[in-house]
Amino acid sequence: MSNLGMADRQCLEKFLGMGSGYVLTFSDRTFGEFVFETVGADIHSTQYTRQGTSKANKLRSYWKQESDYKVGQLLKALVDYEASQNLQPDPEQKTLRERCGHIAARLLAGAPSLEPLKAQAKLLDANHLAEQIRRMEASVETDPPLAIGTAKELIETCCKTILAERGKSISGTPDMPTLTKETMKELKLVPDGVPDSARGSDVIKRLLSNLGTIGNGLAELRGLYGTGHGKHGKTSGLSARHAKLAVGAASALATFLFETHMETRS
Repeated sequence: MSNLGMADRQCLEKFLGMGSGYVLTFSDRTFGEFVFETVGADIHSTQYTRQGTSKANKLRSYWKQESDYKVGQLLKALVDYEASQNLQPDPEQKTLRERCGHIAARLLAGAPSLEPLKAQAKLLDANHLAEQIRRMEASVETDPPLAIGTAKELIETCCKTILAERGKSISGTPDMPTLTKETMKELKLVPDGVPDSARGSDVIKRLLSNLGTIGNGLAELRGLYGTGHGKHGKTSGLSARHAKLAVGAASALATFLFETHMETRS
């Protein structure tokens, strides 16, 4: 359930023109397509018709049922869409747009941004990577174990993709430490590769050394709390904030590795 107060809802309803049952200028078809493309939800399903079947009622139901992150995603997209359609808003609409943008940003606060990683997946035309990003984004609030497990898998995919594109093969079934080490070595990111004469070399080496442990830590965390292994029936899972930490760390490492790969490949 999203954390939208009464004042938030009143502002959003006025901005989106929901008083008469509509949402901006969307038809039923275009609204369904917009919501699905933005957050992957079927807004016309029975899940969202408990308050009525108008577009406005379905959106109200979505706000009540979904997490802050998902509602924030959809609201941000709606604000951006309205701005693209209404290039010369009157002062009142402009003020409402700004307030709704702040509401969306507040709901998204604390959630890791995966936009840089999405851009890398698009550049590499990596469909499997894109699916992992989508899965993490969708589960970080609602299914922390899945988000944690996928974060670990993301690093594996990242390393294997980079090594394959550079023609480097690893025999057998390499574990996470091996994959990370070989990838960093191929990208010349191993700490020993930084010359002592480089300014701030000690800091760079320390950062690179810590960077290499992210994948290992995610593998251990996934083994303890993520998906992929059967656990005791009374095992307690981690919360969304732990999933955000795992996803954020995986995203930072993968983005850095991909950007280095793109900038240095011949």
